[in-house]
Amino acid sequence: HAIDPASYGPAGSPSVFSGICNPMAEFGFIIAATLGTAAGTTDLTDGVFRQLVITGRSRLSLYFARIPAGLAILLPLVAVAFTMLCLVTSYEGVPQPSSVEVNGVSIPVRLDESQLHSWIDQHPRQAAAAFQPGPVPSAALVPSANRDIATLYGEYHSDEIAGSNPATNEMVKIGLWIELEVGIGFMVGLGLGSLTGQRTVSTIVMIALEIIVTPILAAHVIPYFLDGQRLVVGIALDQLRPAGLAAGLGGHGAGKALFGGKGVLQIPPMPTWAMILVIAGWIVGWSVIGGWKMVTRDA
Repeated sequence: HAIDPASYGPAGSPSVFSGICNPMAEFGFIIAATLGTAAGTTDLTDGVFRQLVITGRSRLSLYFARIPAGLAILLPLVAVAFTMLCLVTSYEGVPQPSSVEVNGVSIPVRLDESQLHSWIDQHPRQAAAAFQPGPVPSAALVPSANRDIATLYGEYHSDEIAGSNPATNEMVKIGLWIELEVGIGFMVGLGLGSLTGQRTVSTIVMIALEIIVTPILAAHVIPYFLDGQRLVVGIALDQLRPAGLAAGLGGHGAGKALFGGKGVLQIPPMPTWAMILVIAGWIVGWSVIGGWKMVTRDA
């Protein structure tokens, strides 16, 4: 901010908050997955798996003991980092804006859907510039607003959230979501590492899943494979992403989910129950796979 204040907001501004939280979640997942793959393969690579087995302790207990151990390392670190960010945002935050900037047009804050519709009727030229940038006749927006006011309000509300200091309850939602992302990264990495027995391969697969596969599947609808795309845990987590972060990423239209979130997906959202099943399925499924491999592996 001191070098380029036009491009970077001051410490505590909403853009800085979301700009740090999103990479914290993405890299937190990768770091957690790396720790998980290490926890799932270290006994093999260090040649101590046989010594663990001959102790007589259940192989399942050997595997599942790694879950609380890993989470006990990761979750407090994430909590401390996120708490520091929230404190800076709370005490160094900029004043709440008196208007919402939508494509460079100022619109009053805290409008509900009907009030936004009235504002569009009263300011057709400004509304056209805000919601239909480009050489569009101002009168063309008013008939469209009668049909698509929910879409226009979603864009307005996203920009309102992105430009406002996050409320305390929104910070709590974001913190819980980041912890969930990190926890899932660790448990999937642990299960995959136990399955393959190869730390490097498992780590590369997890990084590719997070930074290559998930963004591609979230941005494009593959014909006849939409339900398959929704089975990827990153898609479900993106739909669950709280509104304060989704707005900062330019998300639109993924609809409300748990925590009051709005996803950043460019594909049609899945039902909330399906999103919960996908997340729970990855946690339980990879735990079962990892435990099964531990039980059946030759000592």
